Amino acid sequence: MRMSNDAGLASAGLPRAEGTAESWSLPAPLSERLDAGRRLRRRLPRRLLGELSNGPRDPLGIIEQQNAGRRQDLVPLRTSRMSQSPFAFYRGTAAIMAADFSAEERSELLVPACGDAHLSNFGFYASPQRTLVFDLNDFDEAAWAPWEWDLKRLVASAVIAGQAGSRDEAAIRSTVLGAVRSYAFALRKAVGMSPRDRFYTHLDADGGSSGLHPQSQKVLRRAVKQAKKHTGERAARRLTAPDPDGRLRFIEQPPTMVRIDPELRDRQVHLVRRYLDTANADIRLLLRHYVVSDAIRRVVGVGSVGTRCALSLFQDGDGNAMILQSKEAGRSVLEQYGGIPQPRAVNEVVAARGEGARVVALQRVLQAVSDPFLGYLRFDEVDLYVRQFHDMKGGIDADELEDEPFETYSRACAVTLARAHGQSPLSSMISGYVGRGRRLGEVLLEWAYAYAARSRADYDAFVTAQTR
Repeated sequence: MRMSNDAGLASAGLPRAEGTAESWSLPAPLSERLDAGRRLRRRLPRRLLGELSNGPRDPLGIIEQQNAGRRQDLVPLRTSRMSQSPFAFYRGTAAIMAADFSAEERSELLVPACGDAHLSNFGFYASPQRTLVFDLNDFDEAAWAPWEWDLKRLVASAVIAGQAGSRDEAAIRSTVLGAVRSYAFALRKAVGMSPRDRFYTHLDADGGSSGLHPQSQKVLRRAVKQAKKHTGERAARRLTAPDPDGRLRFIEQPPTMVRIDPELRDRQVHLVRRYLDTANADIRLLLRHYVVSDAIRRVVGVGSVGTRCALSLFQDGDGNAMILQSKEAGRSVLEQYGGIPQPRAVNEVVAARGEGARVVALQRVLQAVSDPFLGYLRFDEVDLYVRQFHDMKGGIDADELEDEPFETYSRACAVTLARAHGQSPLSSMISGYVGRGRRLGEVLLEWAYAYAARSRADYDAFVTAQTR
């Protein structure tokens, strides 16, 4: 099923053309929007979402293409990290999956999508009120795309992680089916709320263990405890040391933390000012208590290795320190490899302010509560976004979970994803199409197993290529 560009813009919740007179009318009620989703099943039966594309593919070529635009001295580190396991490889191949999606049937119901919604891209972080919330935490690939692409990436990650952990097949299948049903239930519940109530919903990590199996409660408590330790102050103590003049400096730890070029270091104050131009007024005022102290390059993640990422260190007159992280923002793989044209409003933002502005804007849409320090800048034709470093950020290692907590965690990720997609004006139509999730779960289960086999073959070819 394919739609015209105008229909795609309409699906994005944007007008087809600006400046045209429109008569006033009430939006359709929930019942009509749900019915529209159900009618879509006649044009695009849900079983078609389970058909794996079988056209020509070049997965290793896509990886090479991505590597060409990255710091070449870090490409071997990216290769090493992706070679560690099939799941580590999967984490670094959002572009390959987007290219595969481009050849599959799709709903064309576009939402602000994460673009990389695998199990390891959910986790904990601190809200501005200093409570711990659970949500999506990676938005480098965020863009407008079909809603099912995020759900497919999530359930495929459950199969791949489950197989990598040698889980029982029954447990993996139960996890996938449960995740899809949880997504369907949470989305239906969300669309039954007012848009404002839907906007304010979030998953409170501290109070989210009631009703869970004792084993899952134990895992959650341990993860929350660890996340609360990962504060910016703790990171500053571990990663910095004062020089004889009392100025804090980062401690170099090659290859993951290395000194930046002296020329770029000299421009740091100017770059911070450019970031502050995009930050909220309260953050601009807060940072007047600090001076820029140091900067260093920092390697992060699996898929992001080789992109330009740095830490900036700030200190006040009493020894208090704060760290901000800047990270390169390239084109979303959903657009570049998935072939999804972005709404005009998004393209205008990117043209004027850079890809970092896209990442920040969509992070604020998709997360229930976002980092108040979010901002962006562009320099020397490189787009960056900025955020706090280690502000109670933490997660759950799916590989280390027993079967019951693994299924519980996967369901929590699916509920979180539904909350994010629920912000779209098309969420009611999507809910009508999805239904209760039983039929869609069966379809996506078989698709996820087929894609896991494909990803494993890609992984084996990738590892073999490194030994030649």
